[in-house]
Amino acid sequence: MFSEEKCSSCGTPLKGEKSVSFLCPSCGNIRIGRCGLCRDQSARYTCPECGFMGP
Repeated sequence: MFSEEKCSSCGTPLKGEKSVSFLCPSCGNIRIGRCGLCRDQSARYTCPECGFMGP
């Protein structure tokens, strides 16, 4: 499911039920990955293409 994707906040491989992957909410061009820990902590991520920042 997420075998090659990494968390956009901390860089760890995405695994586990709480991990998600989605297209950037602003530009829709880049896939954003979020591990369960960074989601729980609301860690920031930045889209490398458009600069959108979010938790």
